[in-house]
Amino acid sequence: MRTGFSTSACAAAAAVAALRALTGGKTVANVAIDLPTRRGVAFSIVRCEWEGDGVRCGVIKDAGDDPDVTNGLEIQALVRPSETGRIEIQGGIGVGTVTLPGLSVAVGEAAINPGPRRLILHALRTETERLGLAPEIGLSVTVCVPDGERIARETMNPKLGIVGGISILGTDGLVHPYSVPAFRTSLYYELKVAKENGSRTVAFATGKRSLQYLKSVLQKSNELELINVGDEIGFPIDRALRFGFSGIYIGGMIGKLSKLAQGRFQTHVNEGEVDFDFLASVAVKAGAQPRDAETIRTCRTARQAQQLLKPLGVRLEPILTEMAAQSVWERCRGQTDIGVYLFNLTGDLLASSFRPAEKEEGEA
Repeated sequence: MRTGFSTSACAAAAAVAALRALTGGKTVANVAIDLPTRRGVAFSIVRCEWEGDGVRCGVIKDAGDDPDVTNGLEIQALVRPSETGRIEIQGGIGVGTVTLPGLSVAVGEAAINPGPRRLILHALRTETERLGLAPEIGLSVTVCVPDGERIARETMNPKLGIVGGISILGTDGLVHPYSVPAFRTSLYYELKVAKENGSRTVAFATGKRSLQYLKSVLQKSNELELINVGDEIGFPIDRALRFGFSGIYIGGMIGKLSKLAQGRFQTHVNEGEVDFDFLASVAVKAGAQPRDAETIRTCRTARQAQQLLKPLGVRLEPILTEMAAQSVWERCRGQTDIGVYLFNLTGDLLASSFRPAEKEEGEA
């Protein structure tokens, strides 16, 4: 799959182009910059305009084959000379402002993460050396994303307390399609923000619908405590435990929760499909006749097995939720309360199971 380039790389390229135009007095059509893991990466400059004593340049973000909502946005940098003797980077229109603690940027600052700041700064330092400019040159760099405020509504930023635009992200400047590390980083910061803003428990759902169903069942009004973890169940459980949450609640449907019942904490189909032999064994425990259990082995989906057993009065869900809760409780070594909730497609709660944390010695 095709790798793309992050908002940080685009901002760095735009800033270099603006500096080059500012010092050379001519518009710039393309630039090449070095990224931490790639040298001489070329970017087309779609905008190069003088604004007073500065120059504004723009780059269109190409996220490659990643389904990134910021793909196609124009990332701009306005570079002006300053008297500070240093390069200062700030956010302009369409770049969010941090309002909650827990992120890698302080409250009140533009949502330009430390890694992207270093990347932009390095690109500009490299360009000043190439141009023979004094090391103590002063530059004001304002990163702007004209459509950033609108697109930010489709990201996690509103939930994380980042208002007014998108974040400038990407330590290495690259966007890796369907990146697990990137998704885990997002989950980490969701948990960190929840914890640092007073949340004591956290609820994980395996999809968008399950998230709404879980929110309703738990009657949680604090959005910070509700996290869509998708197929990444193990990672957020481990991090929630480290953050010291007193309760972890998990909601999903039969396919993914059947995997969790087996102790499988990565539920993506690439990591293994639903185990119908396992579901058949659970069906027998739930009272199914051997011939019905054999039929389950021919099913294509866990939901199909569920529907096959429903007229027979055989319910997989209570046993699966018990086993799933036990799997999570054991992974957490009994250090936190565990709740598991199994829903159908329309949001009916079919079964749930709860495991309290083990009391420490001396507790009543």
